[in-house]
Amino acid sequence: MSRSSETVEDRALRTFRKRRIMTLEEVAELIHCSIHTARRRLKTWRAHTSYNHNGRYYTLPDAAEFDADGLWKWHGVFFSQYGTLKQTVVERVRASEAGLDGREMRCVLGLDPRSFLSAFADHPQIRREKAQGRFVYYSSDKTVFSKQRHHRCALSAKGREPTAFEAIAILVEKIKHPELSNQTLSRRLRRQNLSVEPETIHNLFVRHDLHVKKTPHSL
Repeated sequence: MSRSSETVEDRALRTFRKRRIMTLEEVAELIHCSIHTARRRLKTWRAHTSYNHNGRYYTLPDAAEFDADGLWKWHGVFFSQYGTLKQTVVERVRASEAGLDGREMRCVLGLDPRSFLSAFADHPQIRREKAQGRFVYYSSDKTVFSKQRHHRCALSAKGREPTAFEAIAILVEKIKHPELSNQTLSRRLRRQNLSVEPETIHNLFVRHDLHVKKTPHSL
């Protein structure tokens, strides 16, 4: 198709793909229509709505690059192939091996769980239970729940491993202060709003055979 034969919609879609994400107002301006018409057009295009920023942003299916978790993050704007934040939480919980607690949810979704997890206390597709002082969110499907809870109990029995973000923070602190015990490292990490148990720090070093050399004493 030559440029001269392109319709307004063709040009709009080409521009949309180039920009990757747009607001409803920007789409309306792009195709010279009302907000109502732009919203209908986005539905026709099967556009995805961001699950943060109050759903303000949109992206086209062939512009998004979803990862293995079905998520795509672009300059601080987050999208999910599952739809809304609620639908995404339900799907990620269902697909998890051992359910998800708030900290794990933050790592997956990139959002502070305190802003949305209260909505799942009585959600019909989610089952919430407390484990080691934290709420863990499982699938309400009995078969899936049974497997997830079994894995969670197994993980609790041998101690969890830190997330990638926590592991980096642990290593940074340990390199800066090699003489500190795991208990002291745990307390220092709390000042960074990271709740990492001493056992978790121990597991990081033992399971990955990591050794941080202590600074030799001056003679």
